[in-house]
Amino acid sequence: MQHACRLNTLRSSNTMGKLEDYLSKPVSLPDRSGMLLRDLAYERIKDAIRYAGVNPGDPISENGISKALGISRTPVRGAIQQLAQEGFLEIIPGRAVTVASQTFVDVIDVVHIRSLLEPELVRLVTENISPSQITSLEAAMDRMEAAIEADDRPAWSKADATYHEILGQACPNKILGESVIQLRNRVHHMANVDTQSHPERLAECTQEHREILDAIVARNSNAARDAARRHLEALRVSLLDSLRYE
Repeated sequence: MQHACRLNTLRSSNTMGKLEDYLSKPVSLPDRSGMLLRDLAYERIKDAIRYAGVNPGDPISENGISKALGISRTPVRGAIQQLAQEGFLEIIPGRAVTVASQTFVDVIDVVHIRSLLEPELVRLVTENISPSQITSLEAAMDRMEAAIEADDRPAWSKADATYHEILGQACPNKILGESVIQLRNRVHHMANVDTQSHPERLAECTQEHREILDAIVARNSNAARDAARRHLEALRVSLLDSLRYE
């Protein structure tokens, strides 16, 4: 078995249908009256990539997305360019746009970089986070734990993404915060790979998030840093172990 094999590279014949169906559904959004169409398209496509059930390597249609969202192709094209820069999509010049696909080596490399950066991010967050951001983190944590009880994996994934985005936004070093969020974006599907191979990891991962949050609330920056380090090491070990199932 090659460790550099592509993750979930089988193309689904109804991939674009999944994405377009997801985008066509009405959603409840906060007031976006001042939002550019490009930014709205960006938010909606990113959400669909995460939660519409598409796989790495699946093709997407600029025209289909435009029709599903009811906007012109120009803002959709701009959103696709941004999502490609952030690692969600891959643009193959003259051929296609696909959901970004990484090898296991790519994923492990990202986890390695996260293990170097994210504990420091969490340490800085603990020393600088605002009460309102703590409240938002606690709400995301509550949704993760409720999703575990309800066995609702999509809800868990959304709460997990929100949790990490709040951490990134709370980091006083904005470059570090943005870098860590972009690293997670590049392998946003790896949580699914991890928990599909090891279903028990969902509960374990939730507990690891709780330990990080408890340390942040206690303003114990060293404990928060160490909890983040343990979380990423557990993720690395679990992903390596999942290679046995490929």
